[in-house]
Amino acid sequence: MDINEFFAQYDSVALAFSGGVDSALVLALAKRYAKCVKAYFVKSQFQPEFELNDAKATAQKLGADLTVIEYDILQNKSVTANPENRCYYCKRDILGAIKSAANADGFNTLLDGTNASDNADDRPGTKALNEFGILSPLKLCGITKSEVRRLARENGLEVHNKPSYACLATRIPTGEVITATKLSATEKAENELFKLGFKNFRVRYSPAFAKLEMSGADMKLLSQKKQAVLDALKPYYNSVLLDLNERKDDE
Repeated sequence: MDINEFFAQYDSVALAFSGGVDSALVLALAKRYAKCVKAYFVKSQFQPEFELNDAKATAQKLGADLTVIEYDILQNKSVTANPENRCYYCKRDILGAIKSAANADGFNTLLDGTNASDNADDRPGTKALNEFGILSPLKLCGITKSEVRRLARENGLEVHNKPSYACLATRIPTGEVITATKLSATEKAENELFKLGFKNFRVRYSPAFAKLEMSGADMKLLSQKKQAVLDALKPYYNSVLLDLNERKDDE
């Protein structure tokens, strides 16, 4: 099956939209091949503000309808307890909110941006996708991550080279209770690093320190801006450590 055939079969669709390159490409392709598509972005405490801004900008560029759903994910104690399968509980809530909104708007087919390179064994939320009957056109059509970026670039999507960005909850170690305070500190700290020019990194939370994970390019920049980084993160963490293993673009 190719993407044109997919949308010939499913021509009226709702999209769980994250603002990242995968779901942005699905939205672009749906706008081209489907008869009707609407995107739904769930804004919870786990999504930084820039993800919402990217989602709005992409939807506007494509002329696509976008609904933003405000959701308090911290009300779910199965999520805030932060077990190993936290993503399942979170994804179930998020998809439930999208499904309710989409059904109310007359959509019965829900899509997401999972691509053919995504390993289901590494994605606890996959179980929730299956439970809600979510279809993943990129995966079904064999479109890999490298092809996603190429197609996104060819379709003029500004997010074509945007690094993958897992939600803020992933910065907090499994078993460590997730709170609004910890999430806020993480978001603010990462925003400070973005302002300093860093592009592909994570600020991992610990009660005693922050651990930075960075790409090779960001590590080189860190050698030039070490003091600026320490000053920027000082309001949120007592000390800062660096993981010497380089991050890859799509980790």
